[in-house]
Amino acid sequence: MTEDDYGKGERTDMEHKRRQGKKQIALITGASSGLGREFVRQIASRYPGLDEIWVVARRKERLEQLAQEWDKIRPVCLDLLSDDGRKAWKKKLEEESPAIRILVLAAGCGYYGRLEEQEYPKAMEMISLNDEALTWSLMTALPYIPEKSRVIALASGAAYLPQPGFCIYAATKAYVRHLCLALNQELKKRKVTVTAVCPGPVDTEFFEHAGQTVAPWKKRFLAEADAVVQKALYDASRGRRESVYGYSIKLVKAGAKFLPWRPILWMMEKFTE
Repeated sequence: MTEDDYGKGERTDMEHKRRQGKKQIALITGASSGLGREFVRQIASRYPGLDEIWVVARRKERLEQLAQEWDKIRPVCLDLLSDDGRKAWKKKLEEESPAIRILVLAAGCGYYGRLEEQEYPKAMEMISLNDEALTWSLMTALPYIPEKSRVIALASGAAYLPQPGFCIYAATKAYVRHLCLALNQELKKRKVTVTAVCPGPVDTEFFEHAGQTVAPWKKRFLAEADAVVQKALYDASRGRRESVYGYSIKLVKAGAKFLPWRPILWMMEKFTE
């Protein structure tokens, strides 16, 4: 780990666990694209003290490409929504028993559309992947997370407000944010910090998969993935509960506290349209 992110005590702890045969790893879900892939890139370059970086996703060819680009990458191709995928994840952790120093939960999906227009399988995929699979991943990984480690979970600026036209996605991300805030408190005695990353729209493949064309005026508000991840890693290294990139989302967060709901819901519906 770098000098900026870990103090002497934490480096000593890592060396002690190495002597006990514990590999020091980062584990990143949703690693094949978007913010997940950007987390892989930045963690690989910033944390040379890690023994391995486990990258988890369904797209095998993307993971193999990552392994060719950076040393210490270990592709773990599995589907977090399938029983076979979860059994493979759990078996791998049990067999290798690593020390997960950085856990990044970036697997997720989102689909635009009013609830009455949503396709049921896509609606359930959002709930299953964004919330249920994330919770399962956390519960399965926690026994392998030692003191002074970091958990980073991708929430969204949508977590602060109900969002007509994108209501299921916003609700799933509100769950992620609340879970992270509570878990951060629960893990204080273990000195494990949990950071919910709540960006606004980011320039990734997300909109293409979500089924929405980005209007030209909205493109001005798109954040760059590298900047969002850089701030997330910075905030996590300082033990912050949330990482909010950009003034627009900070205003959204503040507005959610002080503005009445009726005009907020009207504005969010117009913005989504």
